[in-house]
Amino acid sequence: MKRLAILTTGGTIAMRADAGGPAQVSLRAEDLLAAAPRLRQVAEIALTDVLAIPSASFGLTELRQISEAVNQAGAADGIVVTHGTDTLEETAFALALTVTHEAPVVLTGAMRRFDQPGADGAANLEAAGLTAVDSASRGKGVLVAMDDEIHAGPLIRKAHAFRTHAFSSAPFGPIGWVAEGQVRYALQPAIRYPTLAFGAREAAVPILEVGPGLEPVVVEALANTADALVVSLPGAGHVAARAVDALAATARIKPVVFASRTGAGRTLTASYGYAGSETDLIARGLIPAAALDARKARVLLMILLSAGAAPDEVRERFAALP
Repeated sequence: MKRLAILTTGGTIAMRADAGGPAQVSLRAEDLLAAAPRLRQVAEIALTDVLAIPSASFGLTELRQISEAVNQAGAADGIVVTHGTDTLEETAFALALTVTHEAPVVLTGAMRRFDQPGADGAANLEAAGLTAVDSASRGKGVLVAMDDEIHAGPLIRKAHAFRTHAFSSAPFGPIGWVAEGQVRYALQPAIRYPTLAFGAREAAVPILEVGPGLEPVVVEALANTADALVVSLPGAGHVAARAVDALAATARIKPVVFASRTGAGRTLTASYGYAGSETDLIARGLIPAAALDARKARVLLMILLSAGAAPDEVRERFAALP
């Protein structure tokens, strides 16, 4: 039989409400597996409770713990990580950057608690387990299995606050699916990211969402407190001209990465030349995030800074992104 490691971290999939009150994390790995008994028919299973908290509380320390647990489980034929859906996309991307083995890693979660009508946790766990031990999953990088769909982990994002079909990897879509207990793939991820290592430092890296106009005082306030800054900009990476000097002054002393807030495409590098355009920002020392959105750019920046990366290395790492 295949060997399957199931690592639990908390989240809605591990929550229930007692006596009609608000939900809390109360289920452990054994409880989750009991709801998906079919997995014991296809694999020998090792269970590990890594964390038991809502994913909105995860910081770099928790991401490091999950990554270490996944790497320690690398002798298994497949690994499932159960996770809260709030920040599942950040963890999926962090694992894509830090997993050091080729065993399939599949994240999953739930949008409804086990004590709610139409609970989806057991079905998602079963689909994730079947995906993890399927030989076709090897070499596809970190994956996410939710609602019978299989997504490339680095592309996933939570696109709805509460419905069960909450995850999307638009504009590409899922790369496969699980139906009648069978794992099927239609696409092969082409992008692979470099393998990085977590360091001990926990850097403060806020994201500044920008709309029409940006007050320089906001940038200056963040520059005084943050270790680095990610700005999520309109279009392909454009900002109000009045904010450029403040952003440039910040970029002279710490990394400032700019991403597109659109959710698709990538930052441009050589198309527009006005004050606040992408070419202007790059010339003033800001770093384009390529195809990463602001949330994923923040994860990459946090991991690099945790290991003590110098500004030149940060710039080189982002420049090498596909």
